[in-house]
Amino acid sequence: MNSVILQIAQRYVRFLLLFFAVIALLRGHNHPGGGFIAGLLAGLSIVMKGFAFDIEQVRRQMKLSPSGFIGTGLVLIVVSTLPSLLAGNAFMSGSWTTISMPLGVDLKLGTPLLFDTGVFFAVIGVTLMFLFSLTKSE
Repeated sequence: MNSVILQIAQRYVRFLLLFFAVIALLRGHNHPGGGFIAGLLAGLSIVMKGFAFDIEQVRRQMKLSPSGFIGTGLVLIVVSTLPSLLAGNAFMSGSWTTISMPLGVDLKLGTPLLFDTGVFFAVIGVTLMFLFSLTKSE
């Protein structure tokens, strides 16, 4: 598609989609579905650029292939299970650590956020793989 209006609008809409993807990812580690919904939003932002310009152009500009996104996500998911196993707890039980930040703020990070981040990357990869497979010409 070669629509000038869509090409201009996609810049702003992509920013909003990525902004809400980060919010969904960070909120989701306390609620179900955060990584999945965030991954769909981020994948949709890339798909929107493909609609505005050309899918092949998007494919060339990507730093990481769809299978790279999936692989990164799967590695993060597996890594998120290791702290509970090393501590002798049940498989995939949550483990948290607290990091002291400046101004007396404590940042509490846990394996559910790491798991959601893995799902986030895996869903982006699957979304892009689906898009690229639809646009292949045989």
